[in-house]
Amino acid sequence: MTRVGTEKRIGFFTRLLDKATPSERYRLATEQILKAEEHGFDTAWVAQHHFHEAEGGLPSPLVFLAAVAARTSRIRLGTGIITLPLEDPLRVAEDAAVLDIISGGRLEVGIGTGGTPSSFTSFGREAEERRELYARHLQVVVEAWGGKELGSVENRLYPPAPQLLERLWQATFSAAGGERAGQAGDGLMLSRTQPRPVDAPEATLSELQDPIIDAYLSALPDGATPRILASRTVFVADHRDEALALAEEGLRGIVPHFERQGHVFPGTDVESLIAAMDAHVGTVEDVIESLRRDTVLERATEVSFQVHSIDPPHDYILRSIELAATEVAPRLGWKPVGLSSTPNVKE
Repeated sequence: MTRVGTEKRIGFFTRLLDKATPSERYRLATEQILKAEEHGFDTAWVAQHHFHEAEGGLPSPLVFLAAVAARTSRIRLGTGIITLPLEDPLRVAEDAAVLDIISGGRLEVGIGTGGTPSSFTSFGREAEERRELYARHLQVVVEAWGGKELGSVENRLYPPAPQLLERLWQATFSAAGGERAGQAGDGLMLSRTQPRPVDAPEATLSELQDPIIDAYLSALPDGATPRILASRTVFVADHRDEALALAEEGLRGIVPHFERQGHVFPGTDVESLIAAMDAHVGTVEDVIESLRRDTVLERATEVSFQVHSIDPPHDYILRSIELAATEVAPRLGWKPVGLSSTPNVKE
């Protein structure tokens, strides 16, 4: 099993699921990203979800990140992910190009096929065609950023954005998807959890994701630099009992959604739920011990921490960000690049 290296970028991922109005959700998420920059995180990622408040409150990630760009100066800003089959790919290419300029070249673009079939109907698309749509739309985005003619000898993307070809990430649950990302020379995005196969309900997340990494690395062109982002649910608190109580409340609420995705829960106590959802929860010591057992993290070039599906109150999220940056990451040998300099957060 190929090892990639020990140096890592450290990211923070938010699903914008605070129990609040939309405007308050966006304010709190912005504050969390500011906190991540203050503590030296290298990247901040936001998810895109349409229609369903309980799944994620952000249908327009590039618009949101433009506002965040005006409040930050160093942290890189990423989409995790844009559901490309539902988008006009040329507009994605244009909007990303503009955002990269106004953010000072800090945009990372994660894309995927999407996972909510009901959303496709509202956009006049068929969920069964998502892979074909994804491939066609991805080709348009890549050609636009690459400066290709866009239906006419006079039409090329403006502003030009060839630099974004080096910051494109593909999300996947499968080895075939890992191979596709590798062949393109793109980054590979791995999720915080994923359904277990029917014939291997007790498989670890590493056992599911290591083959995806293998396929990705095998398909990378000669000389290409691997980019592997592993997102993980990490909730660090000062007291274990407090962490477990909040974890139980959050995880029990998401069980029905996970069951619809094919998750099998061998037990209903909080420790069983934490294990089944691949979460890393507790004190600094608890989380470090748990993360050390995750072999995928040895191979990742970037690790992104998120509190979903626990989704504790905002103040606990801020404290978890602080502890992850100052205690957990350094003791695992992961030093955010941003900690080497003094952050300059815009007020």
